[in-house]
Amino acid sequence: MQALYQLDVQGPDVFELLGRFFTEADTDESVRKLALDWTKGTWENLKQCDELIVASIIKWQFTRLSPVDKGILRLAVYQLKFCPDIPPKVVINEAIELAKKFSTDKSPAFVNGVLDAILKKLKS
Repeated sequence: MQALYQLDVQGPDVFELLGRFFTEADTDESVRKLALDWTKGTWENLKQCDELIVASIIKWQFTRLSPVDKGILRLAVYQLKFCPDIPPKVVINEAIELAKKFSTDKSPAFVNGVLDAILKKLKS
């Protein structure tokens, strides 16, 4: 989520620094690889993820989302759509926890509502 935030704010040139960022963030090689894979996968599928988010936010404009909430939602949508090995409830719960830790008091409920709506669309 933090890497997606950086990509959103600073642009794709940040990709060159992601390896170093993940090395500083975690010493476990498997965690770093997974984080890099999810970041790249999300960024490569950004249009699809953003389209699902836009279609699921009610009475809100995508451009008004904070970069933190966008990063959380984008990662979760990528995982819901492209990572069938991760149970949807786990994805949504982790996104809510990220929102609690890194965003505003209202963000966990917002993230939950948006991801529930997206999950319903993906299942239909």
